Order: sequence, then C-alpha cells, then structure tokens
Amino acid sequence: MIFKTTIKKICSIMAATMIGFTLVFSSTTSSIVEAAKAKSQAEQEVEKYSLKELNTTKEGQRALYNYYCEAMGVNSDPNKNARLNSIMSTLSNAVSSIDPTIKKLPYVYFVNNNTSLNAFCSLGHVMSVNSGTFDSIINDDELAVVIGHEMGHGQKDHPYKGTKATQQKVLLANIGANIAGAVVGSAGSILTDLTAGILLNQSIAHGTKSQEKEADSLAFDYILNTNYNPGACAAIWQRFIDISGTAIQTKTEMFFSPSDHPNNVARRDRYVQKLYEYSGKKVTVKETSRSTVNKKIITKTKLIVNGKDFMETVATNGMSAAERSYFILGNLAVAYHRGYNKSNARVEGGTVYLGAQPIIAPVEGEGTAQDIADRLNQIK
Repeated sequence: MIFKTTIKKICSIMAATMIGFTLVFSSTTSSIVEAAKAKSQAEQEVEKYSLKELNTTKEGQRALYNYYCEAMGVNSDPNKNARLNSIMSTLSNAVSSIDPTIKKLPYVYFVNNNTSLNAFCSLGHVMSVNSGTFDSIINDDELAVVIGHEMGHGQKDHPYKGTKATQQKVLLANIGANIAGAVVGSAGSILTDLTAGILLNQSIAHGTKSQEKEADSLAFDYILNTNYNPGACAAIWQRFIDISGTAIQTKTEMFFSPSDHPNNVARRDRYVQKLYEYSGKKVTVKETSRSTVNKKIITKTKLIVNGKDFMETVATNGMSAAERSYFILGNLAVAYHRGYNKSNARVEGGTVYLGAQPIIAPVEGEGTAQDIADRLNQIK
C-alpha cells in the first residue's frame, strides 16, 4: 500500500508544480523564482516518499519485497531456502556484533526463480539470491561470502546512494509525460512501476568500484565473526575464475560483473593478502602457473608457511586444486591468528590439526596426513 499512498502525494505535488510552472513560465522574474521553489519542493517530496520511506521503514521494505517477489518469482525449493535461512541467520548475528544498526531494519530475503548465478541487495535491506546460485555454489562457506558481500552493500547504504540520483532524475523527467491529463490513480501506477523498476535494475547491477571493494572488505569481517572458513573469501573468486576465466564480463550473468568493477583475480588476491595479515604474516598462497585446457582456466598454487613451501593441493569433490588451497589457507590463518601454532601439528582420524584447528584431511595425491603434519612441524 505504501506505493499507492505515498506516490499519490508525489503526484499531487508534481501536478500542481507542473501547472504552476506552465502558468508563470513567461511571467515576472519573481514568479519564475516561485516556480523554481515549487519544483525544488517536488524534488524533495520525490526524495522523501519514494526513497527514504522505502529505505527506512518496515512498510517500505514490505512494499519492495512484495514487488520483487512478484517481478522475479519466488522459488520454494526446500533445500535452497534452508541454506539461505541458515546463512542469513548466522551472518545477521555476525553483522550485529560489528554494526548494531542492522537491528533497526533486519533483512528480508527470498530465493528467486532466475537460473543464472547472481544475488542482490536493494533498498530497505531487501535481498534475493537467484536459484541458479545454489546450483553453482554448493559450499555454504562460499555462499556465505556472496551473501555477506550483499549485506555489506546494505549496511553501508550503497543501494540508496546508488539509486538516489538516478531515481530522482528519471522520475522528474517522466513527470511531464505521465502526469499531464492523467488521473492521480493511473499516474501513481505508472510511477510505482517506474520507481520499483529503477530500484531493481540498480540493485542487480550492484555498486561502483569503490563500493564493491568496501563490500568485499566487510564480507571478510563478517565471515571472521562466524564459524565459516575465511579462506572461502578467496576460494569463491577462484571458483569464478575456474568457471568463467579472469575476465570481468562473461556470457553468463556473474556476481558483481559490471565492466567498471575489479576483476576476479584482483579480488581473490586482495583476500589472500587479508588472510596473510590475519595470520600474522605467517601463511599465504602463491600461484605457480595458469593455463587453459578445453577452454577452462587451470590454476596451480602452492601453500607457503613462514616463507617456505608447505604443500600443493589436488582437485576433489567438484573443487579445483587452487580453490581447495584457499580453504586450507583459511584454516592455517585461523590457527596462527589464535596462536595454535605454539602446539605441534598432529593427526586425528586422518585430519591434520594445529592446536584445536583442523587444517586438512588430505586426499589421494597430497601425501599422508602424518607426512603433512611432520612437514608443518618442521616449518611452522
């Protein structure tokens, strides 16, 4: 109902403004000044009702949520919804510990029917994840990074900042065409669709280059306040590289893909640097080679501990060797950050531990768990 009630207010003011401006356009200077003031008032009303109310109230949030559900369709797959519910619950608690303002307007969200790989956060903390995303990202740690990134946009009000100027400009430009001779109800309907359409398009396009970097950084901070593996922050970008290559734009719709955004490798490597610093500058991953085989990017990496070669990983369970290495890096970074490196690495049930932190359960081609533990003890 918010669109119908608030847009009517805009329509009434806009209609009066347009009539007034037409009547005085060729009159005195003072009349022109008054008309300009009236137009300014109309702009303020567009801002007040079509953005601020949508962005800060539960009524506005519900209106946008309902519009997006109808526009995109709601996917009821129980597994996908269960994954999203679990991740949103965990991340909301993590965000709250860093930024309590989330409590003012908790996120609402849904799985939509789009089969491509994407997600978005709009005004009013309304989020949606494409159903195809769950098919492409089977690991919840990586999916949490994607969702955490979107929550970063929401917490820093990027959707509002990105939409504000565009929405006002387009709405005001359409006033003359849509208000003239129209009944308030029909004009309100036109502006309702116009406003929501702008918001949806802006949200799916994500933010600017600087906003993307900020959201990436916040996602890392959020993940650190959960039990998700922080190495997933780099791993998800390696997965994107494995899927689509190093280019920013691809034939399929990918996360955060506008052409002015940082490329996949740069974003992955920024996370590697964050993990290096988080570990006390003790562990990192070095890319040793990259090649193309059957149109797929094949990346080889080596884990480095205290500046010394530790191990190379192999591909397993639908995960490339390089992607897997970033999860092991995350485990090592947590272990060093918490001081577990003061204990000797040991093997329990086929898994290498450093203190209380599991590091790796090696698969065929990576050597035995005991060999890996012995090597880690020699260089840690």
